[in-house]
Amino acid sequence: MKTKSFIIPILVVLFGLFFLSGCKGQVKETYTECQTVEDGGTGPYKAIMVTEPSLEAHTIFRPADLTPFGPKKPLPILVWGNGACANSPWEHVNFLSEIASHGFFVVAIGYMPKQGERYQGPMSTSDQLLEGLDWALAQNTDKASPYFGRLDAKAVCAAGMSCGGLQTLDNCADPRLTTIMICNSGLFVNPGVAMPNMPIPEKEQLKKIHCPVLYMLGGPQDIAYGNGMDDYARINHVPAFAANFPVGHGGTYARPHGGEFAVVATAWLKWQLQGDEEAAKMFCGSPCGLSQREGWSTDSKNF
Repeated sequence: MKTKSFIIPILVVLFGLFFLSGCKGQVKETYTECQTVEDGGTGPYKAIMVTEPSLEAHTIFRPADLTPFGPKKPLPILVWGNGACANSPWEHVNFLSEIASHGFFVVAIGYMPKQGERYQGPMSTSDQLLEGLDWALAQNTDKASPYFGRLDAKAVCAAGMSCGGLQTLDNCADPRLTTIMICNSGLFVNPGVAMPNMPIPEKEQLKKIHCPVLYMLGGPQDIAYGNGMDDYARINHVPAFAANFPVGHGGTYARPHGGEFAVVATAWLKWQLQGDEEAAKMFCGSPCGLSQREGWSTDSKNF
């Protein structure tokens, strides 16, 4: 009986260590909460989702092991806004974890979601997108931070889905942005149909975009299709790419590893933020690689 009572606590401890092993890194961590989404993604760097105490109302997705990254191989930064202006990335965890597993540092607006729970609370704001970027850049220069010297301040993407896309366009003039991604979104042709408290920049805001932009939409059945394609038609001063996949407004974010949207977003980020020539083939050429991928239709200009 004594032996059994001794073994059970040991097994409990070992099980706990196994469960948390995906969150155990090789540097001194500062996070207060950590989870592994799915299997950590299909990329070469298994990803984790963490909460950092120095950044309120944001969730970080990044490689679990930071040791491969430093001044010679920094992590590009993606700041993300959620659909419905949710103050939690609960709908996008598979998508964002998958991107992080390919060697990106993702700062998403909102509190870390609890597994299986839908976010119900106050809406987020456009300011939170740049709060996340400000924090990441400060961490990169803070010698006490586990992210010191590991982030690429010259490779930054702002992106978001639906309301998050509007939040991105609200901040598109920020000179620190290298590229932007507008997902299932676009500035309203008819602002009167917007959800209360959403950011509603006028179409003139598009002139402030100063970097390449990807519009990723769900085809004509996407309620944001008309707005997004109208944006695309108006943008003539920077490189622009419009990609449509016929899944409607919900995209593929919740599918395993973020589905097709994660494939395209990751390729765009590899091209725009890392100069990956292989990833560029998805968007360049006549026809481009993405147009030959089943289900996708594409338009591009100024490349």
